[in-house]
Amino acid sequence: MENAILIGLLGLGLASLLWWGCRHLPGERWQVLAAVPLAKQGDGSWQGMNITYYGLITAGGVVLSASLLLFMLGSVGVGALGSLVFGLPLISVSAPAARFMARVVEHKRFTFTVAGAFFVGLIAAPWLALGARAALGGTLGTQFPVLPAVTALAVAYVCGEGLGRLACMSFGCCYGKPLESLPPALRRVMEPMAMSFSGATKKISYESGLAGHKVVPIQALSAAVNMAAGLAALALFMNGRFALALLLAVGVSQLWRVLAETLRADHRGGGKLTAYQWMALAALPYCLVVLWLLPAASDPLPSLGAGLGVLWNPWVLLGLQALGAGALLYTGRSRVTAATVKFHVVQENI
Repeated sequence: MENAILIGLLGLGLASLLWWGCRHLPGERWQVLAAVPLAKQGDGSWQGMNITYYGLITAGGVVLSASLLLFMLGSVGVGALGSLVFGLPLISVSAPAARFMARVVEHKRFTFTVAGAFFVGLIAAPWLALGARAALGGTLGTQFPVLPAVTALAVAYVCGEGLGRLACMSFGCCYGKPLESLPPALRRVMEPMAMSFSGATKKISYESGLAGHKVVPIQALSAAVNMAAGLAALALFMNGRFALALLLAVGVSQLWRVLAETLRADHRGGGKLTAYQWMALAALPYCLVVLWLLPAASDPLPSLGAGLGVLWNPWVLLGLQALGAGALLYTGRSRVTAATVKFHVVQENI
């Protein structure tokens, strides 16, 4: 019952954010969070750097993923130390991959790719978990649970990406095809859900000129699919069904990515199948190989109280805040938009 309440509350929160995001984030108002003045110009104005809602929402997705990872690891007896030994090398690998893979595939220096970062992280995760097991030995009172750790990573990622897709709505990236380009039957299905973006600085506007056009709501669909898959996999995890939870989280999210790529209009690299689709197609077979290779182990049944206990720690909470701030600075500083800022005194308020 406790697990169902937790998952129900999490699902209600994510669904509410998705509903709000679909109503507001495609609008021009919800792209730039703040403009920071950097250098004064000759006319008295300041050259500004934009901090985006993309960065804020992405930071929220990162904090959600990290919190769920800590919670799930804690539920199987891994405390903050064990989570750091596993998580820090993982972040060190996957965070740079978000930009590196976008540069390789899309040939763009200032773009991030969640798909590329996840693929690199998924490839590394089992071996980093085995490394954490060897490094920690018996310091946890038991061996580091490799399969639950890899599963927790996949589940946390899928939930975090579900929230993170709202960032794409805000920036106007990862956008869908215009409805007029779809076959008639598919167009009728998508018409009631179609989105229209506004604002010259939205990526859909300056890259494809599709601002104001009705397009496939691919960001919203991806958010809904990932949220649902993540919550279902979390329920399986909390019932000790680690292998099934891993296959569900990876299988649904990556097979959806293959399908979703066919409905997107932004540049995703060349080829009949994009590099990201090939990565997604490889993810599930890779997980099956990992499950076959991992040594058999008697993993503990997750405990909700133990998981919440790991989170209810001042140092953990401060660490999550620092992680969120770092993600905001890393992803929120816009390199493709800029601002001109002017200040003046409101005489009647003196």
